[in-house]
Amino acid sequence: MKKIGIINSEISEVISKLGHTDTVVICDSGLPIPDHVRRIDLALKQGVPSLLETLSTVLEEMEVEAAFVADEMEWASPRFQQELEAVMQGIPVRTVSHEQLKKLTHEAKAVIRTGEFTPYANIVLQAGVIF
Repeated sequence: MKKIGIINSEISEVISKLGHTDTVVICDSGLPIPDHVRRIDLALKQGVPSLLETLSTVLEEMEVEAAFVADEMEWASPRFQQELEAVMQGIPVRTVSHEQLKKLTHEAKAVIRTGEFTPYANIVLQAGVIF
């Protein structure tokens, strides 16, 4: 049994295989996930697990150089956006349209679906390097 870190085997595997600039998406319960992209479905019920809890856990193991969120988050979920930026701890968060964010999911190595019910609560994480 794994002793530390992420114990979800699928998430642990995806992170361990990432190369520089590869992406992983953490999404709310409603984001469409392309059929050809690996889906890791954690959603149990409304709010469980939350996107921010999932993001915090992933950031413990994944080196992230940049992230992308939807422009619409600013007006639709401003409090959530502030909480998300606090979790990101200085990692640059860029905005794109929600339509562009959905297009970015097509290139992701995986999409992690949470039980989040907050509008536009989706984030694309771009892998960095540790050297």
